[in-house]
Amino acid sequence: MTAPEEHLAVPVGEGTVTAVHARPDSPAATVVVAHGAGAGMDHPFLTGFTGALNDAGLATWRFNFPYTEAGRRAPDRAPRAIATWRAVMEAARERAGGGPLWAAGKSFGGRMASMAVAEGMAASGLVFLGYPLHPPGKPERLRDAHLYGLRQPMLFLQGTRDPFARPGELEPVAERIGSHAVVQRVEGGDHSFAVLRDRREPEQVGAELAAPVAAFIAPHR
Repeated sequence: MTAPEEHLAVPVGEGTVTAVHARPDSPAATVVVAHGAGAGMDHPFLTGFTGALNDAGLATWRFNFPYTEAGRRAPDRAPRAIATWRAVMEAARERAGGGPLWAAGKSFGGRMASMAVAEGMAASGLVFLGYPLHPPGKPERLRDAHLYGLRQPMLFLQGTRDPFARPGELEPVAERIGSHAVVQRVEGGDHSFAVLRDRREPEQVGAELAAPVAAFIAPHR
């Protein structure tokens, strides 16, 4: 049974961002999910992902960054994105009832979550849906320095065709982070986890990522 959704306005600085909270009965944990740079919280990939997490017994939040809320295309700079993460996590914590609270995100959203945690934001763990380790074609420009001090369990879900972190690039980073960081590859997936000649809709693609995420969270409840 689909968990009912609650639409909320979360204060961030002088404005607000829209968030959607869905809570099944007696959730094992809450997962807060941020969108990527090119799409907002209502993209079918994210609604499919969070809906499937709800079906797996996890509460979810998804939210817009201020630039998306304002209808702009250029992503917010890191300080504002991190402030947004902090505000939404605090709102989620108030409603979580003391249960585990995880931070997750697609690409930009996940990277900003990890930067927020590196700056002190509390989270039970991190889930990355396509971590942007470097810009496509520029493997020398790594975005990994802040990850090495994190002690939370981390799951990196990454397609084998993802130009932001090709096979063999992210794995050494996870090894250096430690045993609490796990890379799980999606065979044939690109940065959006789309597979060539696969006709699945984005909502289904997102939904199918919920199972490995729920399985990763389960031992850490």
